[in-house]
Amino acid sequence: MATTETNSDTPTPYEQLLERNKRITTLGDAAMHLHWDEQVVMPTDGTPARAKQQGAISKTIHELLVDDEVGSWLDAIDESTLTGAEAANVREIRRAYERETGVPADLTEELSQVGSENQQVWREAKTEDDYDRFAPRLERLRDLQRERAGHVDPGTDPYEVLYEDSNPYVPIETIEDIFETLRSELPPLIEEIRRSETDLADPWEGEYPEADQRALSEAVLDVLGYDRDRGRLDTAPHPFMAGTQFDARVTTRFKPTDPLDALTATIHEYGHASYQLGLRQDAYGTPLGQPRSSGVHESQSRFWENHIGRTRPFWEQFLPTFNSHVDGHDDLTVQQAYEAVNRVDPNNLIRVEADELTYHMHIILRCELGRRFVEGDLDAGEIPQVWNEKMDEYLGVVPETDSEGCLQDIHWTSGFAAFHGYTIGSVLAAQLNAAIREDLDVDTLVREREFDPIQEWMGERVHRQGQRYTTPELVEEATGEALTAEYFTEYVREKFERLYDL
Repeated sequence: MATTETNSDTPTPYEQLLERNKRITTLGDAAMHLHWDEQVVMPTDGTPARAKQQGAISKTIHELLVDDEVGSWLDAIDESTLTGAEAANVREIRRAYERETGVPADLTEELSQVGSENQQVWREAKTEDDYDRFAPRLERLRDLQRERAGHVDPGTDPYEVLYEDSNPYVPIETIEDIFETLRSELPPLIEEIRRSETDLADPWEGEYPEADQRALSEAVLDVLGYDRDRGRLDTAPHPFMAGTQFDARVTTRFKPTDPLDALTATIHEYGHASYQLGLRQDAYGTPLGQPRSSGVHESQSRFWENHIGRTRPFWEQFLPTFNSHVDGHDDLTVQQAYEAVNRVDPNNLIRVEADELTYHMHIILRCELGRRFVEGDLDAGEIPQVWNEKMDEYLGVVPETDSEGCLQDIHWTSGFAAFHGYTIGSVLAAQLNAAIREDLDVDTLVREREFDPIQEWMGERVHRQGQRYTTPELVEEATGEALTAEYFTEYVREKFERLYDL
C-alpha cells in the first residue's frame, strides 16, 4: 500500500501524484482528438489556429509535469511500501518527469506548434511534388528536436534520445540487431520471389467506387467485433487510430484500383483500436491505463492485419462479404483472394501499400536516413537522392517523384526516430502469434468468426497490463521469451516459400 499520512483526509504524495497524472493524461487526450479533427474534418485553412492550440496544450502539460510539486511528491514516496501496480505507476511518472524536467516549456510549445504547421506544408508539398517546399521545415524540426534531446540527456546521442520517446526500455542496439537480421534474411527471399515463375492472383481491374470500399471497410469492422459505441470509421490522408479506452476512432483511405488496400488498412487500424479499447477503464489517467509503447501498439495492428486478415481461414469466411461489396468478382475463389492479399511486389514504392517482406526494407531505409539527418551526416537537400539510392539498393526500384519517395509518409512532420516501432511491432506480432497458437486453435476460431477468445487472450496478456511492465518484461510475460526476430523470419519464409513454390 502507498505511503499514508497521519491525517487520513490529507491526500498522500502518491495520491497527489496520480491526480496530477490524470489531469495531464486528460489534456493529452484532448490534444489527440484535436489532431484527429485536424486530419479528418478540419478546414484546410484552420492550421494557424490549430497549431497554436496544440502548442498551448503541450506547454500546459509540460508545466504540470515538471512542476516542483511533482518532484516533491516523488521524493516523499516510500517505494518499499508500494504494491506492484503502484510501483509501476510511480516508475512511469518518474521517468516522464526526469526526462522532461530540464526541457524549457517554450521549446515544448514550439515543437508542438511546428509539428502541427508541418502537416499542412507536407500535404501541399506531397500534392504538388515539391520537396523544396518541405525541406526547410525538416531542418527546423531537426534543430528543435536536437535541442530538446540535449536538455533531456546531454550525454546521449540525440537520435537515441528521440528513439527512447516512443520505444522506452528497448535499447536501440536491440532493434539494430533485428534490422541486421532482416537485412540478411529478407532481400535474398525477395530476390527468390522475383525470380520465381509462380505468379499469384492479381484479379483487380478498373476502378472500385469509394462508397463500395467504405461499405466493405465498415463490414470488416463489424465482422471483427469493433465496438461502435466506442469508435467510428473515417478517412484521412494517412490512416491512423486516435483515442482512449472509451473512444478509439479508426481511419482509412481508398485506392481506386485496389479494394484490398483500404481493407487491410482498416484491419490494421482496428488492431490499434482493439488495444486502446482493451485498456483498463478503471485505470484511465494512470500509466496502468496507458499502452506500453509504439512498438507494442504496432504489434496489435500487425497481428490483426497479417496473422488474421491475410490468412486463408479469414478469407474462407470473409469472401462472401467481400464479394457482396465488390462488383465484378462473383467468381473470385478463396485461393485467389488469399494469393492477392499476399502478393509480394518488390516494385512497390509506397510503404503503407507494401507486402509483409518489402515493408521492412522501407522501414530500415527511413530509420537509416532519419538517423543520419539528425546526427548531421545528411543535409535536407540530399535526402531525395539518398532515398532513391537506398530504394535501388534494397528493392531494386527508384521513385520517379518525391511524392512517391521521401514525401510519402506524414511522420517526418513531427519527428525522426519513431519508425522502429513498425518493425518491433511486426516482430512481436509474429512472436505473439506463435504463443497464442499454443493455447488456441486460431484458424478454427477465425473460420467460425469467433474472435472474442483471440481478443481475450490479447487482452489478458497485453491490453489490460497497460504499463505495469517494461517492454522486455511484457514480452516475457506474454510469450515466455525475450523479444526475437526468429519467429518473424521463420513465419515469412515458411509462408512465402509455400505461396511461391520456392
